[in-house]
Amino acid sequence: MDSIQYKCVKCGNGNYEEFPVSTTGGFLSKILNMQANKFKAVACTKCGYTELFKGAKAGVGESILDIFTN
Repeated sequence: MDSIQYKCVKCGNGNYEEFPVSTTGGFLSKILNMQANKFKAVACTKCGYTELFKGAKAGVGESILDIFTN
């Protein structure tokens, strides 16, 4: 996905920033503060409009490590 050039749908700007976003899933992952869902955010540098693109779910190893590092 890194080779794609994004263009803002709001203002037409071609400059953007990319960054990872992680969120919790269900009830148990919220209690344990496990970041189960991964997304890639692309934000326009001119107007700030941001789109999220779904990534891969965290694996079991990542989830276990996340419990101990929070």
